[in-house]
Amino acid sequence: MCLLTFIPASVAPDPIALRNGAESNPHGHGFAVIAGQVIVTGHGMHAEEVIDLFARVRAQHPRGPALFHSRYATHGIRTVDNCHPFRVAGDPRTVLAHNGVLPKRVHPGPYDWRSDTRIAAEDYLPSEPFGSIDTYRGFRGLESWLGSSKLLIFTVDPAFDQQVYLFGESKGQWDNGIWYSNSSYLPLSQRYPKRYVCDGCDDIDLYRVGRYCTKCGWCFACENRFPHCECRQPRAHSTRHRSRALNRPLALPAVRPPTTPAT
Repeated sequence: MCLLTFIPASVAPDPIALRNGAESNPHGHGFAVIAGQVIVTGHGMHAEEVIDLFARVRAQHPRGPALFHSRYATHGIRTVDNCHPFRVAGDPRTVLAHNGVLPKRVHPGPYDWRSDTRIAAEDYLPSEPFGSIDTYRGFRGLESWLGSSKLLIFTVDPAFDQQVYLFGESKGQWDNGIWYSNSSYLPLSQRYPKRYVCDGCDDIDLYRVGRYCTKCGWCFACENRFPHCECRQPRAHSTRHRSRALNRPLALPAVRPPTTPAT
């Protein structure tokens, strides 16, 4: 899945949203902040360390746009070298981060441990196969090639007209001035319909077949935890009834005597 977050200039990042995204996409994290004429980047496998470093760097450069990426691995090994963002053609002035699965053209071959995005950044996109992204044709060509994926490019290279290029913007969502590539920045209880979320323990069970939470026993009908469910009361049996049943002699089935055939 991955989560790609774009924080425009002068917008404060949401650390809770970043932690939610990192929890759902735990295979490596990275960020980029445009700081004047350079791009400051950071990568790591431990979410809290990378988020804390990102917060410090962003506080030093609040007027520059920033991105944060949490990875859910689909291609390539789970290593810091495959954490976004990646330099385009090795140039530190231009970096990119991506959410989704890219076309097979950039999928790793045998013994290639890189991710598809890393291959695209290092081998494929530097040749501008769709033309300059500063042209309508080049921008739309790259966006069409991406399909349902989203791509964010930061650059301080004067050869480009802009510093930020966001592809697939309509496929993500804006929330409080920040763009997220999908809903994994939200708490679990807000990502799914209420019928799947247990009010007793906040567990998510998409395959629940009964009315009870399989984790804590919460009843979705009467909103009480088992065994205090009010939906079905046990039948009352009095002591008098039970004593009579115990003292009653055992009733045996009637045995019919054998009949003698007529001679």
